[in-house]
Amino acid sequence: MTRLAVFDLDGTLVDSVDDLHASVNHALAAVGLPPRSVAEVRTFVGEGARVLLAKAVSPRDELLEPALAAWRPHYEAHCLDRTVPYPGIGPLLAGAGRTLAVLTNKPGGMARKILDGLGLLQRFAVVLGGDEAPRKPDPTGLLEIMARVGATPAETVFVGDSRHDVETARRAGVAAVAVTWGLASREELVRAGATAFAQSAAELAPWVA
Repeated sequence: MTRLAVFDLDGTLVDSVDDLHASVNHALAAVGLPPRSVAEVRTFVGEGARVLLAKAVSPRDELLEPALAAWRPHYEAHCLDRTVPYPGIGPLLAGAGRTLAVLTNKPGGMARKILDGLGLLQRFAVVLGGDEAPRKPDPTGLLEIMARVGATPAETVFVGDSRHDVETARRAGVAAVAVTWGLASREELVRAGATAFAQSAAELAPWVA
């Protein structure tokens, strides 16, 4: 039986691409680079802020630090402009019968700000960011969450939308459920080893409610 359900954030619980896109382009303008498209930024998301900006400025790697410095305050101020929970996520979390947590590569403070602004933060026992534990697919953060709440691998499920999430679950020895509405294609998730899928929030109920 699942005792603990751990979620990824971007692409799993919330659709944050528009706000990330706006802040990336603000940072690019600040360092004199042309904007990136929404489609491009979607492919950059998932490995933390530094990787996001590194991909955005590539091949101008020398501009990473000033771009990151411009991105951070802009995103902190605008991370809730257009970010919303995916359909059905609110009711899913409200009806949960398991302990819930979030493991994200986004900075922890920003993750908690977004969840709080969307009225979801109180649903989670732990929210751990990529600046608070080694970033996924390193399983350390997931193992830390399990230790905090006293859950074993057999009692835990990790829900995410990327190959990094699937790999994190595998390395931690826990079950993985891949959502198909996020940033990766189903084909990419299958290649990563995903075998359980949810096409809507309601389909996550067996692992959460």
